[in-house]
Amino acid sequence: MTDLARPPSTLPGVRYGAIARHGDDRGAFRELWRASAFPALTPSDTGAPAGSEPRFVQSNLSSSAAGVLRGLHYHRRQLDYWTVATGRAFVALVDVRPLVAGSGPSVVETRELEADDWVVIPAGVAHGFLALEPLELVYLVTNEFDGTDELGFAWDDPAVGVPWPRVGATSDGRPILSERDRSNPSLADLVASLRD
Repeated sequence: MTDLARPPSTLPGVRYGAIARHGDDRGAFRELWRASAFPALTPSDTGAPAGSEPRFVQSNLSSSAAGVLRGLHYHRRQLDYWTVATGRAFVALVDVRPLVAGSGPSVVETRELEADDWVVIPAGVAHGFLALEPLELVYLVTNEFDGTDELGFAWDDPAVGVPWPRVGATSDGRPILSERDRSNPSLADLVASLRD
């Protein structure tokens, strides 16, 4: 697995990179993930119980039309490894760990990712993306989906202030959202529920 360097993240545990594309007139080959080349996963990064051996357990493919926004989603027990297969995405990460711990405010980081770019998102960092063009995103996760760790907060929460770009694919410039993402609570309400 050959990774190409990208500017580092300001958020602890978040890593960016890009995979090498090997192509000719027949097409291309990309190695998305190799266990021996990926840094060891730790319980603190994945939200797994201490003493466990975290590992990737599920792989998913998300396809989104231009203008679709997915997020902001939050996991307590899951690390995500995203690779953009095709298209471009505006990615927003919100480090909620300091807010949940009571040690400081959340921190927002945004970046545009294109085909072959990847990002590692540890547990406790909320995430969302806006498809800037038709997008296919492959992601590996360290927790099988069962619905108990599928949390989130409003993509447009003014207290968070993610600088989402205007959507050219819709007449009003607003993103296309799922029912779940339209009804997410504020970050303050999510954090209050986590402390209860």
